[in-house]
Amino acid sequence: MTLALPWWRTARRPSPAASAGLALSATLPQPAASAEIHGLRVAYGAQPVLDGLDWSLQPGQVVGLLGRNGVGKTTLLESLLGLRDPQAGTVTLFGQRADRLDDAARARIGYVPQRADLFEDLRADELLGYFRSFYPRWNAEKVAALMARWSVPRDIPVGQMSGGEQQRLSIIRALAHEPDLLVLDEPVASLDPLARRDFLRELVERVLDRGTTVVFSTHILSDLERVAFNVAFLQRGRIALQAPLDALLDEVLCARGPAAALDALPPDAVLARGDGQVLVRGVDEAALPAGLIAQRVSLEDLFEALT
Repeated sequence: MTLALPWWRTARRPSPAASAGLALSATLPQPAASAEIHGLRVAYGAQPVLDGLDWSLQPGQVVGLLGRNGVGKTTLLESLLGLRDPQAGTVTLFGQRADRLDDAARARIGYVPQRADLFEDLRADELLGYFRSFYPRWNAEKVAALMARWSVPRDIPVGQMSGGEQQRLSIIRALAHEPDLLVLDEPVASLDPLARRDFLRELVERVLDRGTTVVFSTHILSDLERVAFNVAFLQRGRIALQAPLDALLDEVLCARGPAAALDALPPDAVLARGDGQVLVRGVDEAALPAGLIAQRVSLEDLFEALT
């Protein structure tokens, strides 16, 4: 069997605009951020998925990426890692172009795709031994502890494992080399509630303590509330809002009342409008126009309004 270098299976998904010769800019500044995206555009045919998207991830930042199914979360994460060619825009990781990372930069990244991308003919020990050869910071003790705690079988081919076992193995592989940037695309979708809690505990206790930058995409909002210090809402091809979760829950109000009173709210404070209600941020409840009533919102409320 011939195995390929794992970043990521070395092949990027083809660009919709490859025939047009569009490319990322070759002259980029050296950012302090772990990741920088400017003007990113990806479309399929005439339908844009990401449309002039800007995004920045700072060292040690933990961001939960939220959006409706099909809005482009996976496309965004793949573009962030250089696995999908954009039609326009720039993407840099640790100051390097995402599609031209050197081996040292690649070794600083951990990635758990939505579907486990594993060599199905190998047993777990063989698979991890193969990946270990690419990562100088591989933590064998952590791997052994997680394999035992998460009951991942070592003696059967990966292709014979359950979906949950494959996902746990994929997570172990991503954590093993203690990455500086960890990208998780629906990493717990195949795990039961107990396994999800154990993974999130590992993420909080071990990964975040290292100051790792984490991007965590999931549709399970309760999981985000356990680990995400910041949330980013993807809407209409752009990041509509990114902010600390605690601050949003403290500062956002849902105001209800007559249309005239709702229209009198400060425009720059309005996050979203609905039928007879408006979400506002940074407005003191006592300063609301007369006739309005307000209440605090939940993450579920924000998700519904902003996506």
